[in-house]
Amino acid sequence: MAIDRARTARGALAGAVAAGVWVAQQPLDQKVFGVRYDDTELLGKAVTRRDPAWRVVGTAMHLANGAVFGAVYANVARRAPLPSWLRGPAAGLGEHVAAWPLVVVTDRVHPARDELPTLGTSAAAFAQATWRHLLFGFVLGELERRLNAEEDEELPSYEHVVSTNGHGNIDHAITGAA
Repeated sequence: MAIDRARTARGALAGAVAAGVWVAQQPLDQKVFGVRYDDTELLGKAVTRRDPAWRVVGTAMHLANGAVFGAVYANVARRAPLPSWLRGPAAGLGEHVAAWPLVVVTDRVHPARDELPTLGTSAAAFAQATWRHLLFGFVLGELERRLNAEEDEELPSYEHVVSTNGHGNIDHAITGAA
């Protein structure tokens, strides 16, 4: 499988932007879910405990993780047997479900575990992380799709799956046809 460097770079950009949206909205979701779980704190305090250094380091690590995820996503997403609008959210949620069990390790061995909320036993933290991954996946998928659209490729419209009553078209929902 040949890797298209331009596609990969645009995917990395989409992933970094999606990770930035994640970081920017964290204060809001912390209030909504009632959990002070902060991914930049988790990452940054693994490297340094000094404030504000951990914030800068954690944000940089989070953006870099998003870029790597986006680069990989850009090279494999179009092969997924899913409608284009579902690929990003599915990838984000797939990563969430695969990685969530690692929070038990984080709760036990993270250098700043006494300063961080316990995540492994918190349903609210799981729901919060689910929201974050869904948002990340949506932004990544849509931005990557638009950045990497072929010149002769028409961006799909999703109007055909939405009816005037707001509930969609059952034929398209069942068949998954775009």
